[in-house]
Amino acid sequence: MKVLVTNDDGVHSPGLWALVRALVPLGQVVVCAPDREQSAVGTSITLHVPVRARQVPSPVEGVPTWAVEGTPGDSVILALDHLLDHTIGLVVSGINDGSNLGHDALISGTVGAALQGYFHGLPALAISVTAIKNMRYDVAAPLAAQLVRLVLEGRLSQESFLSVNVPNVPAEEIQGVEITKLGRRSYRDTVAEGHDGKRTYYWIKRAEPDWRLEPGTDIYAIERKYISITPLHTDWTCGGQQPNLVGLVPALEAALRDEFEPSL
Repeated sequence: MKVLVTNDDGVHSPGLWALVRALVPLGQVVVCAPDREQSAVGTSITLHVPVRARQVPSPVEGVPTWAVEGTPGDSVILALDHLLDHTIGLVVSGINDGSNLGHDALISGTVGAALQGYFHGLPALAISVTAIKNMRYDVAAPLAAQLVRLVLEGRLSQESFLSVNVPNVPAEEIQGVEITKLGRRSYRDTVAEGHDGKRTYYWIKRAEPDWRLEPGTDIYAIERKYISITPLHTDWTCGGQQPNLVGLVPALEAALRDEFEPSL
């Protein structure tokens, strides 16, 4: 079984190659990733312009590597549907520079790439380290290898779609592993306005996040230096946590009757 490695930080990202080196002992690894940084593009794919890809030299011997002029999702689609053969059995996205906690998972290119693997019926892992400078991969890389090993041994479900966040601390400071749910984290986005001499432009900037430290969430686990493993699913239905919708259906039906039924 071949393992496809991708990311959203670009094909030359140190985190990607730390991941590749950890996975090579387990079997054939191939890389197909964006040719440049593509953070926060989420699940986007390119439909209105051509997508180009080229093979590039690999810093790890024996690992075929493709650079894609597109999104992380584009990279996985091209790899699975065209560039590679059909022996890919697992998609691993990462190691991402920066966390993908709480609501950030919904806009994460790292998670978006893994999602395309999941759409293809493959187990998919998104691996992130919770820092954007002085990055450590010495815990995240072997952890990813252990998860891949569990998939290869059939001990992790073939329907797995996991977002894994690893504290950016030495191994001896890791307190353990927790299975979590997505927490709540919001930003007070700001918009800076400028002018380039021809026209006005706007720059969206993110301020410090507002973290909600709720037990059982990925944010709570990371705050306590636990590795967070969050099972994800494409069913976004609210389930048991639906907002108060009592009376919505009869009210809408009555309004529609008033709007569209002929007057008597």
